Amino acid sequence: MEERFEKIYTQGKLNIMEIWVDKETGVQYVYHLSGYAGGMSPLLDTEGKPLLADLSKLNGAE
Repeated sequence: MEERFEKIYTQGKLNIMEIWVDKETGVQYVYHLSGYAGGMSPLLDTEGKPLLADLSKLNGAE
């Protein structure tokens, strides 16, 4: 089974921030991890709509 999410960006060592893309919908999510706590939320544009990735540019694109 192919994985649904792909990590496209990461920064940090102790306080980690990553951007993940849902390969089915193109919606981008920000994930933040600090110590034992973490959370994930969709990235939104100025109108409050989810940011969408160009799915044709992802590593696993056909």
